[in-house]
Amino acid sequence: MGSAKNTSSASRKARIEEMRRAEQSRERRNRILVIGASVVVVAGLVVGGVVLVQSQSDKDDAASDSKAGSGHFTTGSDGVKTWSAKLSQTHVTKTVDYPMEPPVGGDHNAVWMNCNGDVYTKAVNNMNAVHSLEHGAVWVTYNSKASDADVKALAAKVKTTPYTLMSPVEDQKDPIMLSAWGKQRTVSSATDANVGKFFESFVQGDQTPEPGAACTGGLSQ
Repeated sequence: MGSAKNTSSASRKARIEEMRRAEQSRERRNRILVIGASVVVVAGLVVGGVVLVQSQSDKDDAASDSKAGSGHFTTGSDGVKTWSAKLSQTHVTKTVDYPMEPPVGGDHNAVWMNCNGDVYTKAVNNMNAVHSLEHGAVWVTYNSKASDADVKALAAKVKTTPYTLMSPVEDQKDPIMLSAWGKQRTVSSATDANVGKFFESFVQGDQTPEPGAACTGGLSQ
């Protein structure tokens, strides 16, 4: 009798021990699964974050590379060239590679060049000057082929005309060029009648994306 009872007790202990081991085994498996799932989730978040950052970087790169769409200039009967595509107006921090020189619009720096009749004797940053165009300024540019007399006469006109600025642009095609948002033309000299016509048409003209915006309080040399 005692022997049977001992056998039964031993058997019960064995089953309990077996159940305990099985429970411990399940707990270990569950921990492994939880840890594995956590690793997958964290990895997914990391990868997702990298993809998001890369995607934003790609957008920023695109913003700094596609400044004026796939447009081109068309020349009117008055000699004024008009950019055919819509010009973007995004503020960017990276260097913008414009498809024309001087540029007539597109993505640009958040700060404008002062354009209240400001004459700069050194080249200005295109991205700041384009912001001035967005405010309705006319930008007079010249290179080393322009005569000193023309440069002085143009400077005198700019200094007395609000919403204009002037600076050298050595890489431009012609000696003297006039630019507004989406508009551009070459003039033969400071006395060319088209200088006055361009100013009259495009200083705060209908092409201005932000009419009345400030031409002071920006950058100056």
